[in-house]
Amino acid sequence: MTAALPPHPPSDLRPYQRAAIDAVLAARRAGRRRLLVHLPTGAGKTVIFSHLARLARRQVLVLAHREELLTQAREKLVRALEGDAVVEIERGALRASVEAKVLVCSIRSLHEDRLARVLRDRDVGLIVYDECHHAAAEDNLRVLRQLGVFEPAFDGTLLGFTATTARGDGQGLDEVFEEVVYTRALPELIDDGYLAPLRGFRISTTADLRKLSPAGLDYDEEELAEAIDIEERNALVARSIQELARDRRTIAFCVTVNHARHLAHALNALGVPTGIVHGAMPGPARAQTLRDFRERRTHVLTNVGVLTEGFDDPGVSCVAMARPTRSEGLYAQCVGRGTRLFPGKTDCLILDFVDLTTLSLCTLPSLFGTPRDLDLRGGDANEARRVWQRIEFDRPGFELEAGAVTLAEIQDRAASFDPLTLRPDEDVRAISINAWFSLGRHGLGLHFQRGADRVNEVLVLRRPGRGKVWEVVMDDRPMTRFGRIEEAVDAVDFEIERMGRATALSAKHHASWRRAAERGDALRLAVWHRFHPRRGPA
Repeated sequence: MTAALPPHPPSDLRPYQRAAIDAVLAARRAGRRRLLVHLPTGAGKTVIFSHLARLARRQVLVLAHREELLTQAREKLVRALEGDAVVEIERGALRASVEAKVLVCSIRSLHEDRLARVLRDRDVGLIVYDECHHAAAEDNLRVLRQLGVFEPAFDGTLLGFTATTARGDGQGLDEVFEEVVYTRALPELIDDGYLAPLRGFRISTTADLRKLSPAGLDYDEEELAEAIDIEERNALVARSIQELARDRRTIAFCVTVNHARHLAHALNALGVPTGIVHGAMPGPARAQTLRDFRERRTHVLTNVGVLTEGFDDPGVSCVAMARPTRSEGLYAQCVGRGTRLFPGKTDCLILDFVDLTTLSLCTLPSLFGTPRDLDLRGGDANEARRVWQRIEFDRPGFELEAGAVTLAEIQDRAASFDPLTLRPDEDVRAISINAWFSLGRHGLGLHFQRGADRVNEVLVLRRPGRGKVWEVVMDDRPMTRFGRIEEAVDAVDFEIERMGRATALSAKHHASWRRAAERGDALRLAVWHRFHPRRGPA
C-alpha cells in the first residue's frame, strides 16, 4: 500500500466497514506500519481486507490458520477483485504462481525455506493476518520476523484482523501491532441491525469445578473433561438443547473429542439428529458432516475447537456452551458463530451451562458487561445491558452479591438501594458498635472526631494479593494490614477507645456531630463517590 491510494473506499460497504478502511488508510499515511482492526465475528472482516487488497498497488499476502479461512478468504477476494487479479492459495502441495497479486497462505505451512521461496521475485506491500490474536505465538512471530515487519526499513503494512484481542495464555498483541486503528463492539453492531440479537438461558449443573487447577487463563482441558464429561451432565445438556433450541440449527462446543462424541450420543438418543466434527477428522469426512448440517440432515453439531474460527454458516441460531470457560476471547469466538444475519432468523439463542465453581465463568451477560450471574431466562442480552447501565448511572456503588439473579430481581434491589444506608456485613456489626459504613467490595469506612473542629477518617481497604490484604488507612496515611476484615475493625476500635472517651463517643452512630446539617451523611457520600465515581450513560 502506498500513499497514492484512492481517498475513499467503495460505496457498497456498510458504514462501519468504510470507516475501518478509512482508519487503516489514515494510519498508513501517518507512517504507522503494524495496524490492528478489532471487530466481532460476523462483522465482515474478510470483506474489509478484500477491498483493501483491491486498493493495494503491490502484491498482497494473506495469512490464515485454518483451511476454512483460506477458502473463504480466497472466495471473497476473488469477488472483491472482480477478476482483475489472480488470487491463489499457498498450502501443502499447492504452489502459488509469481504472477498472483494475492497469495492466501496457511501460516503453519510457511517454514523458513518455503517462506523464502514465496517472497522470492515478489514485491509484497500488504500483509493481512486473519484471526491475528494468534500472532504472539512463537512460531507465528518467526514468520512475521522473516517477513521483516519489525525491521525499521519495512515499508509495507501488516494489518491484523480479529474478533478478540485477548489470548488464552495471557500474551498481549501490543508487541506485534502498533495501534488498534478501528474497533466496534458487538452490542453496537446488534443495535445498528448488522448482527443478530442474542438471547440467553443459564442452566445450572451439579458438575464440580472447584478443585480444578486453572491452566493459564482457563482450565486444564484434561481435568475439565474429567469433571464435566459425565452421563448426567451430558443428558442435561442434551435435554436443554432439545427443549430450548427446538428446531434451531445448533452448535455445541465441547472440551474433548470424547466429550463431543458422548454429547452427540445423548442428543441422538433423544431423537435430535446430531453430527460431530473435530480436528483429527479427514477433510472429506468433515466436509460431508458440515454439508449435512447446512442441509438440515442434522440439527446439531458437537465440536472441539474446529468451529471456533473460520466457520461461516449464518443459519446457525443457537450456540450451546457445553464447555465452561474462563477465557473471554474463546467465549466471544464461540458465541460469534451465531451472530450473522440470515433470512428468517430473528435472533440467536445462547445456552450457558454453569457448573459449581469459585472462579468466574464467562457467560452471555458478562460478554455484554452485565453481571455474569445474571439469569436472562431467554431475554435479550442487549436490553439487559441497557437496564444495567441505567442502574449503574442512577445508583453509583450498587453491587450484587454472587449468585444467580434475574433482571427483575436486580431492578427491585436497585430500587431500594441507598448508599447512605448501606451497612457492613453481619460479622462486622457483631463485633463493633461504631458507625462503620460499607464501601462494597472495596472495604469499610468510619468517621470520628479527635477535636471539636476536625473529622477524622479511617478506611479498611482491600488490597491485591494474598494473606494480609486488609489495609488500615488513617487520614490518607497507610497504617498496617490484617488477614481478616474483622481483625482490622477490632484493631481500629481498640485504638479509638485509647484516644479517650470523647473520641470514642464520636465514633458511635448517635454522635451529635453526625446529625448537625446531616454532616455524617455528606461525608459518607463523599467517600462513596471516591470509590464509585458517577458515570454517564453509554
